[in-house]
Amino acid sequence: MRYHIDTIPVWDAIKLNGECFLCALKRKTELGEVDRYLGASVMEPDTRIQVNQKGFCCNHQRMLYAMDNRLGHALMLESHVSETRERLEKIVKEIKSAAKGASGASLLDKLTGKSPSAAKLMEEAATSLEALTTTCVVCDSIDDNMGRYLHTFFHLYQNDTEFRKKFEGSKGMCIPHATELLRMAASELPGKALPEFAATICRLETEA
Repeated sequence: MRYHIDTIPVWDAIKLNGECFLCALKRKTELGEVDRYLGASVMEPDTRIQVNQKGFCCNHQRMLYAMDNRLGHALMLESHVSETRERLEKIVKEIKSAAKGASGASLLDKLTGKSPSAAKLMEEAATSLEALTTTCVVCDSIDDNMGRYLHTFFHLYQNDTEFRKKFEGSKGMCIPHATELLRMAASELPGKALPEFAATICRLETEA
């Protein structure tokens, strides 16, 4: 089978013969994405737009800060904080409006459903506020890459005999990644291949 841009990382990970080749692949992908966001992409408009909208989770903020490009990190944070402040001001107005509207609704309106309950109004406002801290552009990039690699894994499993033997003779994978593979197997593999694949996963997870 010819190697291409997605098969090489999957092959490299399984050749490590570690405790979980998917964890190794995810870690390598994470380091590559962190490095990419502090590389030339710092000044790319598309990248800045994504960072402004999604920002970074706490874990990836720490990783970015530990890198050498403090200036690039600062430039991205400056524009992200500026946009977040604008969004926050809008949400604050929505929260105040929701609280005021809920407090002004009569009991009859609440009983007849003509006015949303205070709990619903405040829940919607709180959800908008929470959304400011629950997205990460690096996490999304990792998820996208890992999704492709998982599809590539099943492609190699079905079409590359050498890869399949390497996988069957590996140390397996962690339980979360074993779960992920089993969930995808039904849509990635033909029905007749499922029993053998499931048996392989179970063996790898239970053998000493």
